Amino acid sequence: QVELVESGGGLVQAGGSLRLTCAASGHIFMIIAMGWYRQAPGKQRESVARITSGGSTNYTDSVKGRFTISRDNAKNTVYLQMNSLKPEDTAVYYCRIDHLDSALRMLNYWGQGTQVTVSS
Repeated sequence: QVELVESGGGLVQAGGSLRLTCAASGHIFMIIAMGWYRQAPGKQRESVARITSGGSTNYTDSVKGRFTISRDNAKNTVYLQMNSLKPEDTAVYYCRIDHLDSALRMLNYWGQGTQVTVSS
């Protein structure tokens, strides 16, 4: 079993910044990638940013240049620095981990979500 604990969401004015943190713990053999997704009311969940174990990153177009994903391998923790926030960034943000267990099975887990609200 793997647990993801997210923190850092909140209410911020447009143009402001927030930093999300997601810490993974439990039976993790090898992390393949960690990422952030978001889901706004009435919309499907979408990928925001992802970082592999090797440090490769990718972002959805709408956040490029504003958001930065990073990770601390020693702490199994991933961060999302969000700058120049816009009202359309308002959503519940979820952390996800893709990892191998000791039997080399690919598994993924989701965090409980953290609300980000950007006021205009």
